[in-house]
Amino acid sequence: MAQFELLKEELGKHQVQLVFVAAEKRDGVWKPAKFLKKHPVSFPFLLDEDRAVTKTYGLYHRIGKDAIDIAHPATLVIDRGGTVRYLYRGDDQADRAPVDDVMAAASQLA
Repeated sequence: MAQFELLKEELGKHQVQLVFVAAEKRDGVWKPAKFLKKHPVSFPFLLDEDRAVTKTYGLYHRIGKDAIDIAHPATLVIDRGGTVRYLYRGDDQADRAPVDDVMAAASQLA
């Protein structure tokens, strides 16, 4: 999340809205509500408590070597019409989209 905070101005130039989604209950294992209070982000943050969003995009992760009942880490770039233009689905909780690839996809939407 922090890496995208640094790119907020550039994302704005591309007229891109960033939204974070976490497949986690407000008071779940990682206490995201408490974390966000301590470490606020300037972008909207959705706690996908019932996993509806992560299931819609095929990112739900029922069980794996490093996760139970959450989402694969993923980055999506979605155009104004709702079409996914870029999707990066991580194989494990440490696998994240390359920021340069995300920014390139975002710049193509402008």
